[in-house]
Amino acid sequence: MINRITTVSTKGQLVIPAEMRELLRIKPGTRIAITLSGSRIVLQPVSEKLVDETRGMFSDGPSLSKALLRERSKDKW
Repeated sequence: MINRITTVSTKGQLVIPAEMRELLRIKPGTRIAITLSGSRIVLQPVSEKLVDETRGMFSDGPSLSKALLRERSKDKW
């Protein structure tokens, strides 16, 4: 197991150490799944294959963007 400590920036960003990025083949543009597990944040690279396989998975459900726009328009008045 590799353990490192990193600092969160004022923008909420953090740096994944190069050694870990290399081992996990994380490159610029790699998608990362973020999971909250109890008091832990788990970061896991997501393969393009998985992204392609799950694309549109929730397209039949309610539009979250439309719901957000409705809520925001309510806040203006």
